[in-house]
Amino acid sequence: MNVPLLIARRYFRSKNKRNIITIISNISMIGVAVGTMALIIVLSVFNGLEDLVRTLYGKSDPNLVISAAKGKAFDVDRTFLMSLEKMPGVALVTEVIEDNALLQYHDRQMVVKMRGLSDNYFGQSQIDANIREGDHRLRRDSLELALVGAGVQHELSITLNNRLSPMRLLYPRNTPGSKTLSMNPEKAFNEENLIAGGVFLIEQHIDDSYIFVPISFAQRLLGYTTRRTALYVKVGGSFEIEQVKEQLRKQLGPAFKVQDSDEQHVSLFKAIKVEKLFVFITFTLILLIASLNIFFSLSMLVIDKKKDISVLLAMGATEKTVRQTFLLVGAIVALVGAATGLILGVGLCWAQQQFGFVSMGMATSVVDAYPVKMQVSDLVFTCVSIIVITLAVSIRPALNASKLDLRENL
Repeated sequence: MNVPLLIARRYFRSKNKRNIITIISNISMIGVAVGTMALIIVLSVFNGLEDLVRTLYGKSDPNLVISAAKGKAFDVDRTFLMSLEKMPGVALVTEVIEDNALLQYHDRQMVVKMRGLSDNYFGQSQIDANIREGDHRLRRDSLELALVGAGVQHELSITLNNRLSPMRLLYPRNTPGSKTLSMNPEKAFNEENLIAGGVFLIEQHIDDSYIFVPISFAQRLLGYTTRRTALYVKVGGSFEIEQVKEQLRKQLGPAFKVQDSDEQHVSLFKAIKVEKLFVFITFTLILLIASLNIFFSLSMLVIDKKKDISVLLAMGATEKTVRQTFLLVGAIVALVGAATGLILGVGLCWAQQQFGFVSMGMATSVVDAYPVKMQVSDLVFTCVSIIVITLAVSIRPALNASKLDLRENL
């Protein structure tokens, strides 16, 4: 028979006296339950936001991006492309030229990110499903067209398929041997005109700053011939992205970077994880403060049960038995609160996933309700935190109980 557990359960379930000790114990359980529930919900929301960001960027991000480890661009010839296309797992390779350019339309202008894409880009991107107006084509027969972000269109009031007033893009001209920009605008900038054929709506950062153009247009504007700023790689359906990424890194060597979707936005995902960590620490401290009531209730229980403890010691109970008894009392109080909080937290997260009763509250939001995603690791870390906190606040009263003087209390 486990004597410490038997006595601890009796102390916990005793309802003979509705005294201050019982009240403090109940407050402790409520505090632990609320703190645990809040921690589970907040961590699940961060997981949901992280998944939402992946989904949003996944609409335009390729599986893998090859870029130069040093410098902005690198040379690409047909032999190089064929060597990549023949690799196992590589389904498609898209050539990309990307740089800043000045976009003018009527009397308005802004600096945009111009992304020049080869014709096979839409074979590996889902962007055609995010066209808000017009269509996704970058060419109609011999006519070159641009896809503009919704924010860019709004900022410049761009009209689609306007052949009378095309967009005007300018890029600083690279004059060999010259380190300064000419004061004559006609000599200082390359200039090309282009018609907007469609508007995309993907994610605010992309929508407010990007336009997509044919790669031939970008070559003329930037003065590139065989140079490219990146290659987009689509991985075959039966291959793992991580496996193909490692194969490409081995073949290309240290002169190139090969990045998957998360690595392309490493700063953003790192920021989300750091915020999640600080939220976890903050709510753990709140749990610690709520659990201090366990310390006070156990300390008062030790004072109230001095005679019982002395009798136990006189009957042959060891100091270890007494310590374990009061540690178990604190553990039971924390366990009941934590179990209640876990059930409520998981239940609310499940309800949000199923019914989405908490709205984002924004008309322009890409999702109607707050995204949540529960992870087993969050539940495990929460439980471990509660165990550590419970031991920390219970050990001092338990030690005091085991050190009582028999002669003074019998």
